[in-house]
Amino acid sequence: MASLKKSDKKAVLDFAAWSFNVTTSVGIIMVNKALMATHGFSFATTLTGLHFVTTTLMTIVFRWLGLSQPSHLPLGDLIKFVIFSNLSIVGMNVSLMWNSVGFYQIAKLCMIPASCLLEVVFDHVHYSRDTKLSIMVVLIGVAVCTVTDVSMNARGLIAAVIAVWSTALQQYYVHFLQRKHSLNSFNLLGHTAPAQAGSLLLVGPFVDYLLTGKRVDHFNFSSLALFFLALSCFIAIGVNLSQFICIGRFSAVSFQVLGHMKTVLVLSLGFLFFGMEGLNLQVVVGMVLAVLGMIWYGNASAKPGGKERRSVLPVRSASLKGSSEEKVDSEK
Repeated sequence: MASLKKSDKKAVLDFAAWSFNVTTSVGIIMVNKALMATHGFSFATTLTGLHFVTTTLMTIVFRWLGLSQPSHLPLGDLIKFVIFSNLSIVGMNVSLMWNSVGFYQIAKLCMIPASCLLEVVFDHVHYSRDTKLSIMVVLIGVAVCTVTDVSMNARGLIAAVIAVWSTALQQYYVHFLQRKHSLNSFNLLGHTAPAQAGSLLLVGPFVDYLLTGKRVDHFNFSSLALFFLALSCFIAIGVNLSQFICIGRFSAVSFQVLGHMKTVLVLSLGFLFFGMEGLNLQVVVGMVLAVLGMIWYGNASAKPGGKERRSVLPVRSASLKGSSEEKVDSEK
């Protein structure tokens, strides 16, 4: 009975973590769409820097309240993480600018195989046949409902490759650093958010100028634009925190696979609030396939042998070693 209660508690916490991430991610997409499309704030890299400023303030408040304990992250690991994260952000923005929307969506789908390869190579993860097939169903479903025109060029391809691998490495590193240094989500954010905020605010205006030809310091802020900007920064705290929580509880691959539920929700909400233009049988079939694939993945990866990690990373604290090894071995 005690083990049943423990499993029930884990299931509730897992569902809460995913719900937190899906809600905040879909919310920030809708708010950013209003901020950028309606009010013309097209400075995506600078906006991400501001997101990390508010996230940094959150970690400072949590530390002041005693909700986050002091921790250590080696400078070398911090620098590598910030490089991967910033390359991911800039790479995705540049890829969207230089490629068609269809090729951009294909590049995003490539992050799942890239994340799988990282786990196989570095963590010796083994995937069952059903788990592999379920991932393929998700990829096919999302591709069917999102990929339309596909055109590319040399510089767009380079940007997409950088975006895919830097994103996969960043998400792998979130999980890796939490296990290696026994850091929780608040601790890791407390180390990485200030560095990302500073670096992105430094390079963001230049990147945005290269992409849009506009200067952020010349933007005419209206009261509504400021409201949506503040709302975006507030929601970003939840997005950043929930991403670290989810990847820490699961893995980068699971985060990517089940994260495509956000794609389906954004499409559905877009049709609901902005009209049914573009909704057809192909889109509906794609969304259904994607959802079925996610359900299949959840069941397949939860079964014994569905997804097994063959190596255990050492942790800094001996008192935490047992719980960390248990978490790694039972990871989904």
